[in-house]
Amino acid sequence: MLSLFSIFYYLVLTIVYILAIPYLIFKSKNKKYKKAIPSKFFLIKNSRFQENKVWFHSCSMGETKAIKPLVEYYKDQVNISVITNTGYEEAKTLTSNVRYLPFEIFLPFWVNKQKVLVVMEAELWYLLFLVAKKKGAKTFLINARISDKSYNSYKKFSFFYKRIFENIDKVFAQTIEDKKRLEELGAKNIEVIGNIKLAQLPKKKIDFDKPNEILITAASTHEKEEELILSSYKKEFGKLIIVPRHPERFEKVNSLISEYIKNKNLTYHRFSMKETFDSDIILVDRMGILNDIYAISDVVILGGAFEKIGGHNPIEPAYFGCKLISGKNIFNQKSLFECIKNYYLIEKEELSYYLGRIENLEKPILTKAGSNEPIIKEINKWL
Repeated sequence: MLSLFSIFYYLVLTIVYILAIPYLIFKSKNKKYKKAIPSKFFLIKNSRFQENKVWFHSCSMGETKAIKPLVEYYKDQVNISVITNTGYEEAKTLTSNVRYLPFEIFLPFWVNKQKVLVVMEAELWYLLFLVAKKKGAKTFLINARISDKSYNSYKKFSFFYKRIFENIDKVFAQTIEDKKRLEELGAKNIEVIGNIKLAQLPKKKIDFDKPNEILITAASTHEKEEELILSSYKKEFGKLIIVPRHPERFEKVNSLISEYIKNKNLTYHRFSMKETFDSDIILVDRMGILNDIYAISDVVILGGAFEKIGGHNPIEPAYFGCKLISGKNIFNQKSLFECIKNYYLIEKEELSYYLGRIENLEKPILTKAGSNEPIIKEINKWL
């Protein structure tokens, strides 16, 4: 029997969905969303999972990569749902049982009986947990965290999160601080196990030849950050590799670099045209090789934090011993930076200064690691 709150919530979402249909149809014409929007909002080519499996749900690429050891442990017993395109592509490398998670109003009809639902980090969908539990699954939230930036927002809607946590059987939190914050929101049965993104070490696939010069990699950059990095760069600092976060920006960044090098004594090429690092500036317009580039880099300028994006995962460059520079807007990655000793969070105008003193910067050291073992132990109780 559904509560009055559940019925009200469902009706509100239904009204929102109906009003959004024209916009969703319009957005689905965009190549980027051509598969995701029809799958999530119209259930096109988005069939239900096989029953009685271990169902993992994650949002995007980073979260999906983090559950890889768990997926590999349970092998053929696994279903995976995701939210983003990058999450979908990553999940497809792990199993064929991958779906986009439908919009919440479809979940009562789409979700079938699973043994366990394991949700990664902050994917706190009310109907996801409610329906999965009603259909007989044990429900777990793993790698749970509440960032400093989002903490106040969560507290404002604590009445809502309390209802979500009523349907979560166990929470695996990253830190003691996260545990305290989650308890304030109504979570119970919380175990602190560290950050599971550190439970697996990064791996490289390709052995690139390292140039003799210092190699500076600007990784996962966003709008305005490439311009900042180029304006802070000097040839005497070393070679500069730029790896934009989103592939749809490759052409724009190529134009930006081409304009920047005019009338300058700088060489430049796109990696897709020549797979070497012998120019002064190289645009890496190819996906999936960032770890391989980290492995030969001396310094990494980690994007997403010079603008208010929230930062990106610093564990991979730290693991490969790259001296690590980033901006101060790391609010989405604070827990990962806390697992590292020696890194530099700077203001935009300081970037050129730090690049000019690369030899004096200290290499990062990984200091904390999470474990998947407590999660596996809990899941195994219900299989």
